Amino acid sequence: MLLELKHIYKNYKQDKIVVPVLKDINIGIEEGEYVAIMGPSGSGKTTLMNIIGCLDRPTKGEYLLENKSIIDYNENQLSDVRLKTLGFVFQSFNLLPKQTALDNVALPLGYAGIPVRERRQIAFQALKKVGLEDRIKFRPSQLSGGQQQRVAIARALVNNPKIILADEPTGALDSRSGIQVMNLFRELNEEGVTVIMITHDANIAGHAKKVLRILDGEIADDSQEGGRIE
Repeated sequence: MLLELKHIYKNYKQDKIVVPVLKDINIGIEEGEYVAIMGPSGSGKTTLMNIIGCLDRPTKGEYLLENKSIIDYNENQLSDVRLKTLGFVFQSFNLLPKQTALDNVALPLGYAGIPVRERRQIAFQALKKVGLEDRIKFRPSQLSGGQQQRVAIARALVNNPKIILADEPTGALDSRSGIQVMNLFRELNEEGVTVIMITHDANIAGHAKKVLRILDGEIADDSQEGGRIE
């Protein structure tokens, strides 16, 4: 099992009131799977994604990654996991506006200590993989939304992560660009990358091979196979 969550709970405090957000979440994801976590606004899916992505800690429960418990990792250890094992794709792209596409993609390689020339070569190959080798000197403002998201996907790929986490990856895109991005995720998954995506859209979730439905902080149905809804 590549990733396993066992009896995960997450509570937040508002003044003195405890607000439960996730309730007894149990999920197992194998290497090479393509999973969509689908739920309406307020269902807890973003909180769940943040826990999977080591951006937040559960109130209680167990998190196994590659059969190792990471629940008690310190911040430096969690940062290392995010750098080496996970790649992130966000709805808002999160690109640096004054940097070129190449520099945006190369950014994680700098944190990994890769020499400048090598990181630029790796970043170029990642942009080539997403079909943007002719846009390496363009800044985000010079790119369409779909192109910006492909730059973000290239950035997520440069450290060869085992898992891509995509948070509403088509939410800011038109339908045509959204289809292009989803086709890219499919191709990456076919190459062996594990993809975990959160979405509120059944049509987008249908691109995945497995759909987990979350409602009111609980997994409502973990047996639904993917399948695009026309």
